[in-house]
Amino acid sequence: MVAGRPAGAAQPLAPPSPGRPAATISIPGSPPAGSGRAQRKASHVSNVSSEQTDWLADVLRGTTVEMVRREGPDLTARQLGVFLICYLEPESQTVRGLAQRLDVSKPAITRALDRLTEFDLIARKADPSDRRSVLAQRTPTGTAFLREIKSILRDAASPRSSGASAARRGRGG
Repeated sequence: MVAGRPAGAAQPLAPPSPGRPAATISIPGSPPAGSGRAQRKASHVSNVSSEQTDWLADVLRGTTVEMVRREGPDLTARQLGVFLICYLEPESQTVRGLAQRLDVSKPAITRALDRLTEFDLIARKADPSDRRSVLAQRTPTGTAFLREIKSILRDAASPRSSGASAARRGRGG
């Protein structure tokens, strides 16, 4: 379950213009065994218009630019993906589970966790049910960082930001 929604439930996307019906994007649970990235990608998005895709890309761009400009940790896409899974999923995450979820190797996850640990965004803890396994734990610094990311996203998605971005696109910038 993600934020009060069962895994696989559709989440409405904010429409880029008033009066337009909202599109949906599926929030996947665990990907089916043996499925490739292309299959998962194709199965997660439905009914998203070109206008909505442009709006989402604009929000992503605005968020990324603000994340780069601000003071604080500069995370790669992989590190940010690991961080977000650890903070937005209710259950504790293992290296193995993160590797499966992101379709990358366990050493790649270990390197991402090393960096997140350096920034105090993640803490490692031995799994009490399997001492061979390590759990990625949330930290107060990481919780504050997530609040900051959400604030940046809200600002990037605000109508004022979207309108300014549309004006820049209209004049070629």
